[in-house]
Amino acid sequence: MKIKHLFVLLFAIAALSACSPRLAGTWTVQKYETTTPGQQGISLNNIGTLTFDRSGGGKKDIRYTVFGNAFEDQIPFTYIVEGNMVIIRSEGSEFAKSWIQVENKKSFQRWQSTDGAEKVTTLELIR
Repeated sequence: MKIKHLFVLLFAIAALSACSPRLAGTWTVQKYETTTPGQQGISLNNIGTLTFDRSGGGKKDIRYTVFGNAFEDQIPFTYIVEGNMVIIRSEGSEFAKSWIQVENKKSFQRWQSTDGAEKVTTLELIR
């Protein structure tokens, strides 16, 4: 009987740590904002899309201009969801970091991340 309980527990843990069904699909980056106290922040709107597949991979199609400099990010990524955290791994990408899901709705996501000091990055995604 104990083996059955262990199996059920392991299955539940695996199911809960799998990709969030709310996250799978293509999201428009409605807002990408960085703020640091005492400095001018940057706020960008509608800069592209993030596509999350159910297998833990994804692709970015991001394009924006800041202070006359054009940036493009189409580097594939991998991700994991742990509770209210989304961890994105992508070599050389501004999006590669640990994000806290501040709002997690079917058609709207608001995430935040920090550099460990004072800089806070906010990401708003819509379907």
